[in-house]
Amino acid sequence: MKKIAMLATVMLLSVGIGIGTALAEDRGDRIEHRYDARGDRIEQRLDAKGDRINDRLDVRAERAQENGHEERAAKLDRKGDRIENHLDRKGDRINTRLNRQGERIDRHLDRKGQRIDRRLDRRS
Repeated sequence: MKKIAMLATVMLLSVGIGIGTALAEDRGDRIEHRYDARGDRIEQRLDAKGDRINDRLDVRAERAQENGHEERAAKLDRKGDRIENHLDRKGDRINTRLNRQGERIDRHLDRKGQRIDRRLDRRS
C-alpha cells in the first residue's frame, strides 16, 4: 500500500512539474509577443508623430514659398525631414531593444524548462 501511494505521489509530482515546464516555455513566448507588440505600438506612434510634424512644417514651407521666402521654405522643409527621421530612428531603436529583451526572456525561460526536464529525466 505504501509503495502504491509513493508511486502515485511521484507520478503526480512528475506530471505537475512537466506541466509547469511546458507553461514556463509558453510563458516565454507570451512575454516575447507582448514585448514585440509594445515595441511595434511605440514605433508606430513615433512614426505618426514625425509624419504629423513634417506635414505641418511642409504646409508652413509652402506658405513661405508662396510669399517669396525661398530660403525660409527650404529651412522649414529640412527641419521637418530631420525631425521625422529622428523620430523614425528613435522608434526603430526602441522596437529593436524591446524585441531583444523579449527574445532574451524567452530563451531564458526555455532554458529553464529544459533544465527542469533534464533533472526530471535523471530522476526517473
